[in-house]
Amino acid sequence: MKSAQQALRDFFFPPPEAPRWRKVLPYASMGVITLIALVAFAYTWEYTNSPDFCGTTCHTMPPEYSAYLVSPHARVACVECHIGRGFIATRITRKAGDLRHVLDTLFRRYEFPIYAKTLRPARETCEKCHYPEKFSDDSLREIKRFANDADNTPYSIYLTLKTGGGSKRQGLGRGIHWHIENKVLFLAIDPLEEQIPYVRVEENGKVTEYVDIDADIDPAQIDPRQLREMDCITCHNRITHLVLTPEDTVDQLLARGLISTAIPEIHRKAVEVYSQIFETTEQGLNHIAGLAGYYKVVYPQFYAQNKELIDQAIRALQDAYARSVFPEQKSDWTTHPNNVGHKDSPGCFRCHDGKHLDTQGQAIRLECNLCHSIPVVAGPEDFVARIEISRGPEPESHLNANWITLHREVFDTTCSNCHTTSDPGGTSNTSFCSNSACHGVEWEYAGFDAPKLRQILRDQLPTPAPTPAGGPLTFEATIGPLFEARCGNCHGENGIKALNLTDYNAALAGGVDGPVIVPGDPEASLLLQVQSGELPHFGQLTPEELALVRDWIAAGAPAR
Repeated sequence: MKSAQQALRDFFFPPPEAPRWRKVLPYASMGVITLIALVAFAYTWEYTNSPDFCGTTCHTMPPEYSAYLVSPHARVACVECHIGRGFIATRITRKAGDLRHVLDTLFRRYEFPIYAKTLRPARETCEKCHYPEKFSDDSLREIKRFANDADNTPYSIYLTLKTGGGSKRQGLGRGIHWHIENKVLFLAIDPLEEQIPYVRVEENGKVTEYVDIDADIDPAQIDPRQLREMDCITCHNRITHLVLTPEDTVDQLLARGLISTAIPEIHRKAVEVYSQIFETTEQGLNHIAGLAGYYKVVYPQFYAQNKELIDQAIRALQDAYARSVFPEQKSDWTTHPNNVGHKDSPGCFRCHDGKHLDTQGQAIRLECNLCHSIPVVAGPEDFVARIEISRGPEPESHLNANWITLHREVFDTTCSNCHTTSDPGGTSNTSFCSNSACHGVEWEYAGFDAPKLRQILRDQLPTPAPTPAGGPLTFEATIGPLFEARCGNCHGENGIKALNLTDYNAALAGGVDGPVIVPGDPEASLLLQVQSGELPHFGQLTPEELALVRDWIAAGAPAR
């Protein structure tokens, strides 16, 4: 032992008569060791910050890691969001605080499914790259779908997404990113923030409180420390770890050609087998493989001639299932709701459900047009998809914050002033009011039928303007009031194409296209030609009203 200690002492403290290289050697050796340690630390630090380490070594979370690899953030390291940026000392401190995850992994203390209970604020992570206050123009979106018929008939849902943003001070501050420009606080009473009974909006110095009518909440008793401020993650909570629903998965595979639409009933059958959840992934994959047996029995001739197509469809479904469903960790499309949207989980309807009311009985608007245009469904036979973008004057009734909840109660002929109305409430897509994207879906999370809400809204039902009937067939007594009620919104004073139908002299003078009324000659009157055409006018008179106008013109279009 003494000889070893003496050797170390002589190495680090050589005698005065030792050569110069002996005196330099200890410092050079320590420098090399320090350099090696620093390089090793740097590589270790980089590796422990890598997605591969996070997803496969440390947490071993295949559900989240698999979704991450095919997400928009696949080239963003996990630590960018979960630890955040900052000075290295700060990041080391934050990471040291997460050592509990290592212990949880070693001692198997994770409870499944796994949820991220702590994240850096979005303003310290998401907004380091994204700038939500920036105004974004509207963008056209196409959602490709396939029907459950034998032909897997394709159709598309088109809508204009109103991303918005910007500052109201600059004449902007609207659309989806309005929520970032303005301060919105909310109270969530469940860990996943799916139940939000209270919302507080602070805008231009004004504070408005909204309470879910079905919740027993007294705003005065709420602890302000329980409130959370809305940020990117409030809505985009699964942007990097999204697990698609069975229907969305199959639609994507069909749209990309990974599953052939030539296979009869493949959409319905694929969704059916994919939707089953088993105790192990292997059982699920075997169940999907059973599709081959279905086609052998039900479509034997097709199977014999197209076995490869069916095998390819099965492989595509199995690959998607293996990336999305992890029974061992109790993780699938039902366990982690996606807050973008409002069909498969509450999402937007957590607040915009129509039953979060302020003290005046006005709701947080359940209004499709706030965030996107009314969706339009176009099938393969539709050469042109007519997407409606409302730009004209909005009737007073539509300004009611509860309008979407009320509109089915006050539907009448005046709706055709602006919309085509055949098959109202149906799903035939033959008119604005028969939209299958609206009426063909059960909106489970909307508050349309909340009993307490129905009682409150009964007093808000507007009284539709009556259509004039009877009386002398003159402009003053009958036709003028009819035009006022049915055409006045667009063709009043300073009307579209300079056409004013609410004043007798102006109506006879016509607009930029010339006279639209020829007294005594209904067939030559442009007004009747447009209203009787095969392509409906934006506002359409009923057959009875059209007959009334025809008789009035035939009688010489008398003023009084």
